[in-house]
Amino acid sequence: MAKLHAYLNFEGNCEEAFTFYETVFETKNIGIHRFGDMPANSEFVIPDEAKNKVMHTALLINENTMLMGSDTFGDCGGNATQGSNTYLMLDTDTADEAHKLYDKLTVDAQKIEMPLGEQFWAELYSSFTDKFGINWMIHFEGNKAQH
Repeated sequence: MAKLHAYLNFEGNCEEAFTFYETVFETKNIGIHRFGDMPANSEFVIPDEAKNKVMHTALLINENTMLMGSDTFGDCGGNATQGSNTYLMLDTDTADEAHKLYDKLTVDAQKIEMPLGEQFWAELYSSFTDKFGINWMIHFEGNKAQH
């Protein structure tokens, strides 16, 4: 069964926020990946001013709960507007589970930001807003697991 995690978006202060959350939850982040670390892609060029922004970071609060976050800019995640800067992330155990959840949750979806597909960090990933205005991410690490 999928684990449910909170995903927070920020307007450039994700690293500062997660440094604070480390003190709150008394744990270290599991790593910071920056937009400048992404593989080059001619279809998605990262502006110089965004290369040091946080693409992804996470705190493992306990064995079943993570707090994750990233900075947003331009076409990458839109704006971190209060009220729409939070996602519920379903971290699935199998590709089949990811597909089933995606198929069900995206019925009449208001917005599909990223359709379910392979990314360099996950075998399957999607982000979207369901028909009720709730932001979701579906993630299956699969063959991209970092050991």
